Amino acid sequence: MYTFKKEERLCNKRLIDKLFHSGSSFLCYPFRVSWLVNPEPQLHPAQILFSVPKKRYKHAVDRNLVKRLMREAYRLHKQQHLYDILQQTDKRIIVSVGYVGKEIEPFLFIEKKMLKLLAQLSNELAAAVPVAAN
Repeated sequence: MYTFKKEERLCNKRLIDKLFHSGSSFLCYPFRVSWLVNPEPQLHPAQILFSVPKKRYKHAVDRNLVKRLMREAYRLHKQQHLYDILQQTDKRIIVSVGYVGKEIEPFLFIEKKMLKLLAQLSNELAAAVPVAAN
């Protein structure tokens, strides 16, 4: 349940291009989120990409640290805050989370903001994908 496997990572260049050209996005400081409902079949309800700009963080160790913190916060909360909703609506999405913060924040701050991000993403999904009438 609390895993983050290779199949959950967004690596397909075609899907990444599609996400950035026709996906929706929002800002949830310190993250910038782009997402798109993916009509193609995929193993997991969501595929995700984490990025940290080289322009802001020159050292690879800093970029890797921030990505590691983001991945860990996502891994711990994805099931109850994102996957459950996606499985109820039977949707598959692709997501990109970019770090736009000016400083490397502690894990507790990143975890709190990741929860807020997942809640906002769930709300946007609910608004974009109307639930079938009962």
